[in-house]
Amino acid sequence: MSPASPDPTAAMPAEFLHCFEAQRQACLAHPIPSLAERRQDLATLARLLKDHRETLVQAISLDYGHRSEFETLFAEYFTLLEGIKDCRRQLRRWMRPQRRHIDRLMYPGARNRVIPQPLGVVGVIVPWNFPLFLSFSPLAAIFAAGNRAMVKMSENSRHLAQALIGIVPRYFPPEKLAFFEDGGGRGPAFSSLPFDHLLFTGSGTTGRAVMANAARNLTPVTLELGGKSPAIVGPDFALDKAAERVLWVKLFNAGQICTTVDYVFVPEGSVDAFVAHCQRLFRQRFASLDSPDYSAIIDERAWQRLQATLADAQQKGARLVDLAQGMPEAQGPRKFRPHLVLDPGEDMLLMQREIFGPILPVRSYRDAREVVDYINRHDRPLALYPFTHDRALQQFYIDHVMSGGVSVNEALLHVAQHDLPFGGVGPSGMGHYHGQEGFITFSKLRPVFYQGPFSAIQMMFQPPYAGRGRRLLEWLIRLKG
Repeated sequence: MSPASPDPTAAMPAEFLHCFEAQRQACLAHPIPSLAERRQDLATLARLLKDHRETLVQAISLDYGHRSEFETLFAEYFTLLEGIKDCRRQLRRWMRPQRRHIDRLMYPGARNRVIPQPLGVVGVIVPWNFPLFLSFSPLAAIFAAGNRAMVKMSENSRHLAQALIGIVPRYFPPEKLAFFEDGGGRGPAFSSLPFDHLLFTGSGTTGRAVMANAARNLTPVTLELGGKSPAIVGPDFALDKAAERVLWVKLFNAGQICTTVDYVFVPEGSVDAFVAHCQRLFRQRFASLDSPDYSAIIDERAWQRLQATLADAQQKGARLVDLAQGMPEAQGPRKFRPHLVLDPGEDMLLMQREIFGPILPVRSYRDAREVVDYINRHDRPLALYPFTHDRALQQFYIDHVMSGGVSVNEALLHVAQHDLPFGGVGPSGMGHYHGQEGFITFSKLRPVFYQGPFSAIQMMFQPPYAGRGRRLLEWLIRLKG
């Protein structure tokens, strides 16, 4: 018999328990924050970000070794502030009770309503790749829904975690919001707390462990996982424009994005031209690997993994194209040379797992069905990126490939649309947040039935049921049938 799995609650940090209990008691004492209170919480989130912009940007860069300041400001600050503003503007409408249909024959004078109410205490487990966005974006939805939150940062975000642990108490009391560092095996303990909802963003392997820990308390989870998201360049789409858009996304944050283009399909006979466009574009955009606009790989383990991935592809017959060919090695730490990988086989590591770095496999194809069949032989991706002006072909890919989200003639930017839900499907995740879907995810949509002045059910269906009650029921069955 296999040994029992260790109980992650056995070494539960006291600070987790104390904070959770304080937040739970605060929920019980004040369960339904007003519209004004929620808007104030959202305004405070935005003020915190604005007040400490330089400190937080620098902390993220220190965690990376070097992180492009522009990428942090664009992907984390700008997008966050825009999303918080949109959330405040929409909140009154989201909070409004919903009217629902009622059978007037059976329930004369009664009403049905769905009332969104706070769940309580929400846990958030944040990855290192966009640590500010992936903590504060959920917080906007969590606070909009009237909840309290505990946030655990990644072990690779130590500088940012320490900065937030020092800053956040100046804006929110710990019974409203608290940040925690990772390390020392604290992750399993955190995901084992009896939260009212738990949001995890990260790898599928860790996501399975988080879900298992949450299951001990029947805690509902939203899992935002990874996946191999493909781009497909249609035969009608300008190859130079496709290369420009795909390469921008692939090199953004050095490819360390769960929704980046993981591999690209190019029409047969166009691979060499696509490669030439990518080579030209890289040299136009980056004078050297030490460019301040080119981010580093997060740690040595990730660096070695990428090196091993390239070596495996080369050993198994792929052609490697170094986009930084002729450029000297970077002086800064972990600036990875971006590569295209041509003729990738399914037996190669880079086609079996998420790459999470500046390596782009390029596959050629003859027809759309070939592309669909290939993608559908594998796990459902987090995103799909068809590049074509042909509306029928766009819809063909949307209909035949299930993915978490889609950007047409672009990549990644569906994630930045605040009124679109974000989430995976199957191995790439479950559940949604962002915008109204985030408000709904972190709310209990509470059904409420209001009885009218009298109850027809009580009048018509009292025992003994034989006689009038049974005849009436049979009539109703015939009527509804």
